[in-house]
Amino acid sequence: MNNSFLNTARLLGAGLRALLVLTLVTGVVYPLVVTGIAQGLFPGKANGSEVRSDGKVVGSSLIGQRYDLPLKKGQASPDPDLKWFQGRPANGLGSNSVNTQYKLLLSGATNLSADNKDLIKQVEDAKAAVVKDNSVPGYTVKPSQVPADAVTSSGSGLDPDISTRYADLQTHRVAEKNGLSVAQVEKLVKDHTEDRTLGFIGEPRVNVLELNIALRDLAAQR
Repeated sequence: MNNSFLNTARLLGAGLRALLVLTLVTGVVYPLVVTGIAQGLFPGKANGSEVRSDGKVVGSSLIGQRYDLPLKKGQASPDPDLKWFQGRPANGLGSNSVNTQYKLLLSGATNLSADNKDLIKQVEDAKAAVVKDNSVPGYTVKPSQVPADAVTSSGSGLDPDISTRYADLQTHRVAEKNGLSVAQVEKLVKDHTEDRTLGFIGEPRVNVLELNIALRDLAAQR
């Protein structure tokens, strides 16, 4: 047996051993260690920041949801269910056209410039809808009251939070639709308002999913 064959065999053996060791370390040991640390120190975040209601997972505190009525025949998009607090628009969301076996939601921004006619019309239509939907007997919303997050989508299109201004603007409508007093709903918003991160980063905000869960529980006690 010549030396060339022996050298090749030794190299193949060394490569195979290295492959097995690296597979064990990077494919088994490292993932288990990282998963263990995450589950031990940050179990909520490690599991997707799940939000539970009545013992069931109803969503994630990091991903916004829609609160719509069932789609009617002939409708291209459903109407919002006005008994719930509504989140930000999601105009930048796309649909999966690559593997249609799965129904996926693709996040993203609109990528339209500030002077784009389509974007301007979207914002104007959204503002008109916010004014109309949230004006109830005894309380009329003015266009100047509508905050930016009520008519524009976030960079991902899946922002789970709204500003306190947008939440407050919806309180009269939500109170009327659920047979609650405005004071009760305003307190609900206040109780679910998160302050600026570390006291100075960002703005006060309200998680829409968590707020609507609390609203459902409050309405059930009525």
